[in-house]
Amino acid sequence: MITSEEMAVVDANAEALGVPRKQLMESSGNAVARAVRDLADPGAEVALVCGRGNNGGDAFVTARFLDDYAVEVHLLGRAESITTDIARENWEALRDAEVAAREVVDAADLDLGEPDVIVDAMLGTGVTGALREPEATAAARITDSPATVVAVDVPSGVAADTGAIADGGVAVDADHVVTFHDLKPGLEALERRTEVDVTVADIGIPAAAERFVERGDLLRLSRDPTAHKGDFGRVLVVGGGPYTGAPALSALAALRAGADLAFVACPDAVAGSISGYSPDLIVRPLAGDHLEPAHVSGLLEQATEMDCLLVGPGLGDADATLEAVADLLSAYEGTAVIDADALQVVPEVDTAADLVCTPHQGELRGMGGETADDPDERATLVESFAADLGQTLLVKGAYDVVSDGETTRLNRTGNPGMTVGGTGDVLAGVTAALASTLDPLDAAAVGAYANGRAGDICAEAYGYGLLASDLVDSVPAALWPDDG
Repeated sequence: MITSEEMAVVDANAEALGVPRKQLMESSGNAVARAVRDLADPGAEVALVCGRGNNGGDAFVTARFLDDYAVEVHLLGRAESITTDIARENWEALRDAEVAAREVVDAADLDLGEPDVIVDAMLGTGVTGALREPEATAAARITDSPATVVAVDVPSGVAADTGAIADGGVAVDADHVVTFHDLKPGLEALERRTEVDVTVADIGIPAAAERFVERGDLLRLSRDPTAHKGDFGRVLVVGGGPYTGAPALSALAALRAGADLAFVACPDAVAGSISGYSPDLIVRPLAGDHLEPAHVSGLLEQATEMDCLLVGPGLGDADATLEAVADLLSAYEGTAVIDADALQVVPEVDTAADLVCTPHQGELRGMGGETADDPDERATLVESFAADLGQTLLVKGAYDVVSDGETTRLNRTGNPGMTVGGTGDVLAGVTAALASTLDPLDAAAVGAYANGRAGDICAEAYGYGLLASDLVDSVPAALWPDDG
C-alpha cells in the first residue's frame, strides 16, 4: 500500500532512474483502456471526463487505445490551461488522431449523452478537499448516469489516503477503479464500505524507485509559504570538548539544511572557539572542559525548546561523558540524532526517544551490529539490527543503508573524496535539521542523499581535495537543485 505523498516520490524517483513520466502515462492509459475493453464490447459508447492534470493525461492516452469504440473526450477547461507538459502532449496526440474531443468551459455545457461507460479522470491522488466547479457538477452527473463508471487512480472527490469525502462535498460513485503501482489507503477504505472493484495496474515503475533514495525524495521538503520562524526546526547540538570543529560543522550544516535555529551546548573551555566559526551559531556553554552528568538536567531543560537534539560531534569518549550521554538519552523523549562516540551508549540505554543513529561500519560493529561487503547483504543485516534496537540506523558507506527495522533504503550519492574528516559531522547536522520536520526514516534517507550529493557537487569543483566545510556550503544546492 502507498500513500499519495509516497506515490509522488516514487514517480519522480522512477524518472530519475531513467523511466520517463510520459512512458508511465502511456502505460497508465493503456491499463485503463484494458479495463474498459473488459467491461464493454467494441462499438460501445465511452465518455471520458478529464481534468487538466496528469489524471486527465492518462485518459487522453486511454482514448487513443479505444479506436474500436465510440469515444468522446470531455476536457474540463480550456486546452491552453492543461497544467503539465506530458498531459498537453497527449492532448495534442489525441487531436492529431482526430479522436472526438471537446473543451467544457462551463459545467452547464457538460453533455455526456447516454454512454455505456464513463471514465472519470478529473482529479488524481494529489488533490484533497471538496470538489469545486466544474468538477462538482461533473461528478454529480457521472454518478447519476446509468453507465458503468471507471475511475482513473481514485474516484474524484475521494481522498486517496483516507477514502473520505469532504463534508458537504460530492464524489464520483465508481463501479471500477484502476489504480497504479500499488493500492492506496483510501481505496482500501472505499472497498470496505462499497462494492467498488479495484484493479492495481503495474505501469513499469521499477522496484529501485522505492529501494533507492533519489531526487523524488526531495519532494518531502515542500514548505507552506505562510510559515513562520521556528516552523522548520530548532536544533541543539550537544558536542565539543576534545574537538571544536565537529559541533560547529554539524550546527552550520543544520542551518544550511533548513533549520531555523542551531544551538551548540558545549564545554565552556571551547565555547569561544566554536562561537568563532560563525555568528549564525548560538552557543550555550557548559561548565568545565567536557560533558558530564551534572550537565544533563540543564540540557533536558533546553531540549524542551528544541525539535531535535544532535548528540555526539566532538564529545570524545571520557567515562563521565558517556555516562552523561546515557543519562540524557534515558530521560529524553523527543527526536535525536546520535553520532560519533555517543553511538556506543545506544544499545545499553532504555529510552523513549526516537533516535537516528549515524555510524560508519566500524562504529556499527562497536554497537554490536554486523556488516558485509555486498550492499544487499549489508542492508539485510542493518535492517535486522535496527529492528533489535527499535531505532533508525543510517549506516555510512559507498552505499549508505537506512533502516528502521521495517523499511530499508539505499543511497548511492557520494564519492571517495568524502573520506576527509568532518563529512560525517555534516551528515549528522543535515539529518538533525530534517528530523525536525520529517519522520526519522525519511530524515535519514534524505540526509544521506543530500550529504552525498553535496559531496558530488564539491568533487566537481575540487576533485578529491574537497573539505567538509565545502560540503556545508553545497547542502542547499543538494536539497533544492535548480534542475528539480
